[in-house]
This record gives sequence, C-alpha cells and structure tokens, in this order.
Amino acid sequence: MLVEFSIVPIGKGESLGDEVARVLKLVDESGLPYRAGPMGTVVEGSWEDVMALVKRCHQEALNTAPRVITTIKIDDRPSRPANRMEEKLKSVERRLGRELKK
Repeated sequence: MLVEFSIVPIGKGESLGDEVARVLKLVDESGLPYRAGPMGTVVEGSWEDVMALVKRCHQEALNTAPRVITTIKIDDRPSRPANRMEEKLKSVERRLGRELKK
C-alpha cells in the first residue's frame, strides 16, 4: 500500500522547517520505504504499519503546535508486489521512453 501524507502545523508562524524535520525523523526511523517531497511524503508498507506511522507523525506535530491538519491519500492495490513507489515511476518512464526529472 502506498500512502501520501502531508502534515501542516498551524499557529507556529510561517516557517515550519523544524516541525517538518521532527516528523521526517520519525518517518526515516520507521524503516519503511519513503520519499519525501516538497508538499508531502509517500510511504510504502502494510496498512497497520503506515497508519501507525502517520498517527505518530500527527502526534509529534501536535506536541508543539496548537492545531494540526493532516491530509492522507491511499493507493491500496493488494494484487501488486512491494516496491510500488519505484515501479509506478518506471512504468511511466517506459511509456515516455525517457527518465523523469527527480
């Protein structure tokens, strides 16, 4: 299962780098495959593992912000093997006949 999530702490001002770093530290330490992006993070794993991680990240943001908005998108395709983050991009690149910018 692939999950893209974004956590937005509200009430901490315009700069959120410290809060984002603390959340991404949890993602990195989880051991789950992930890709951090400028507007969200994609994580791959079982429902239980990924949702538990998103919950920990949300709670971490709440430790320092009075309000947190978490957005989650789920791509659940049990018939496909693991490593979908890589395989989805490779599939598009094959169709394009070239590599995408990364």
